Amino acid sequence: MIIGAATVKLYAPWVHSLKQKRMVVKSIVAKARNKFNISISETGEQDTCQTIFLGIACAVGTVAQADSIMEHVIHFIEENTEAEILDIQREIR
Repeated sequence: MIIGAATVKLYAPWVHSLKQKRMVVKSIVAKARNKFNISISETGEQDTCQTIFLGIACAVGTVAQADSIMEHVIHFIEENTEAEILDIQREIR
């Protein structure tokens, strides 16, 4: 079994409250979880309004599959939010 993992740091300058941030995060998480059958959640900076850290993980059979899923998830996040991606860290085990 191969495990693909990624952390994505997003910046949302229009968010001015934790309630607004929670709405953005819940939307991204629910859509990605339903579309790709992955594990995704907010993993850091939970008390900061404009910075979003997402942790993503998937368990698959091959390294190529893990890489493909992570690439598609990151592209999906780019396309489905106005937040800017500041940093992406990927790991495959």
